[in-house]
Amino acid sequence: QVQLVESGGGLVQPGGSLRLSCAASGSIFSIYSMGWYRQAPGKQRDLVASITDGGSRNYSDSVKGRFTISRDNAKNTVYLQMSSLKREETAVYYCSADEVRTAAGYRAAVWGQGTIVTVSS
Repeated sequence: QVQLVESGGGLVQPGGSLRLSCAASGSIFSIYSMGWYRQAPGKQRDLVASITDGGSRNYSDSVKGRFTISRDNAKNTVYLQMSSLKREETAVYYCSADEVRTAAGYRAAVWGQGTIVTVSS
């Protein structure tokens, strides 16, 4: 059973920074892509950033230059460093893992439970 556990959410002032972490656990052989999505109240879940096991990164246009995604393949952990945060980025941030190969088989996609980020003064 693969699980993703996010941490690092919380309250931050506009213009501030926050670092999210997501660790995948289970008998994991490989994970092709890991990423972060966010969902604000009443809105759809949107991609924030993703990174492959080879290090290729993809960012939403709205976060380019402010957010940095990184990954530790040995620890099956992905990070999201967020800077210059805006009020409208208040949301639940979800971690995702795609094409996960484990001792129990293949999982196309796995989601974390989400961590809340509130940008407010």
